[in-house]
Amino acid sequence: QVQLVESGGGLVQAGGSLRLSCAASGRTFSSYAMGWFRRAPGKERVFVAGISWSGGRTSYADSVKGRFTISRDNAKNTVYLQMNSLKPEDTAVYYCAAGQALGTTRWQYDYWGQGTQVTVSS
Repeated sequence: QVQLVESGGGLVQAGGSLRLSCAASGRTFSSYAMGWFRRAPGKERVFVAGISWSGGRTSYADSVKGRFTISRDNAKNTVYLQMNSLKPEDTAVYYCAAGQALGTTRWQYDYWGQGTQVTVSS
């Protein structure tokens, strides 16, 4: 079992930055691939970024490439999402997730956090 708790969301103006954190419980954090997803109002939950268990591989949705960076610190059982050049369309609830392998669909992840709200004003 892995429990995930996100933090770092908030209200920011367009062009600003936020860093989300996801703290994981359990001694097996380093064996899981981690992902960030988001759900905008009235839309489905979609993939944002993912990182392999070692941090050696990453994947990004086209909409965030060049603006968002995912990273992890296995010693701290934490995964991060640095979000720069934020746009109003980035407004969503952001979720972190843990899975057996790096993937881009929500069905590939087994454990989920409760989400953190990110609101970008224009």
